[in-house]
Amino acid sequence: MKAITQETLYLILPFKVAQLAMIMQKVKRVSLIEAMRLIYQSNTYRDLENESTKLWHLGPVGLYEHYQINH
Repeated sequence: MKAITQETLYLILPFKVAQLAMIMQKVKRVSLIEAMRLIYQSNTYRDLENESTKLWHLGPVGLYEHYQINH
């Protein structure tokens, strides 16, 4: 696998968002669509889509904790 760069980050973002949305759906008791809307409108997603933050290294629980702190 090649290194993740700003140009290739988009390939893993849907997977990361889906994992985070499944956690948010359960914890916040919202629909999957609503969870995804919350993510895409959040500071967490803004940070996640910026490769230099390295936030894409986090798993779903870490991303959820980031969301809780930064939304």
